Amino acid sequence: MKRMAKAGAICVAATLVAGTLPTLARPARAPGSSQLPKKDYLSPLEADQIRDAPTVSDRVKLFLGFAADRLRKLDYELQRKEKDRLWSERVAGLINAYTGCVDDAADFLESGLEKQENLRPGTKELDIRTKEFLPRVRELRANPLLADFKSDLDDAIEATQDAAATAESVAKELSAAPERRRP
Repeated sequence: MKRMAKAGAICVAATLVAGTLPTLARPARAPGSSQLPKKDYLSPLEADQIRDAPTVSDRVKLFLGFAADRLRKLDYELQRKEKDRLWSERVAGLINAYTGCVDDAADFLESGLEKQENLRPGTKELDIRTKEFLPRVRELRANPLLADFKSDLDDAIEATQDAAATAESVAKELSAAPERRRP
């Protein structure tokens, strides 16, 4: 009987220790840091679409479509009458996801120069979309509901301006290609 009671006490102690181990194994977070781990800004389906896109221009178009989707979702969040306790996290995530999509579209376009692919469709799309996105992101920055997100919106504006500059520089690079001589 004592042996069973001892074994039961050991099982209870092991369960308690095992239950606290995951919390002890977590690294300490800096004060003021987010409580949630950093999330990837693409859904698994979106990541698969990017991976399966055959050309750089197709990837650029997908990233820009995802960026536009994040702006639409941000508009939805702003129009909601009731803002729950996770509203700020969703808004910050959408702003940062937009910034990531625009950055990645520009990065893919730049890297496409080395592959010598036809980048004209992607360059044109990036140029058109950044001209569309920039005024919208500036409007969001002026929105008083987003006062807490000024730095994130500044990053989004900067990313959009950088992407526009990338589209312009890639377009110049593409137009500078030598003409072929007729035989």
